[in-house]
Amino acid sequence: LLCLALYGCHSEPSMQKYFVAHQQKPGFSVFDIPSSVINTEKAQLTEEQKRVLGTFKKLNVLFYKADPKNPKVMDEEQQQVRQILKDTTQYQPLIKFGSGKEGGSISFVGTEDHVDELILFGSKKAGGMAVIRVLGDNMNPADAMTLLSVLQKSEVNLQQLEPLKDILKP
Repeated sequence: LLCLALYGCHSEPSMQKYFVAHQQKPGFSVFDIPSSVINTEKAQLTEEQKRVLGTFKKLNVLFYKADPKNPKVMDEEQQQVRQILKDTTQYQPLIKFGSGKEGGSISFVGTEDHVDELILFGSKKAGGMAVIRVLGDNMNPADAMTLLSVLQKSEVNLQQLEPLKDILKP
């Protein structure tokens, strides 16, 4: 019965399933950044920036550091992410940049007026790849740029990001 219940759930690949499947794999780092790390007390935000910040819940971040001894893994993982994002019934493409094995894309889940998730995907052959899921309620694609401006104006609570130190070390 449990198998039937699990099978009945959405069984197609998704970014969320990709993150879960890769959180313990060698070379991968997966972590969440909650909205609470953004301190806007001293920032003077416009009403629009306050509205956008209110729609933002958290970021799910996945990094894969390329292994120069095994470039095939990087190619396979990039292909897997691109295949998931090709599912236009779930992910709407917004923009693509770069070409071939270096570049990226921004996609979203939802409608243009009510985005529930923005997906930023980028890769660089020598460095690796990153997938960032921006989770929120009733965002729109333009909110992504507004959120970036809020992040630039805010003070990030670095104590909450302490676990990133080990990940970002060479």
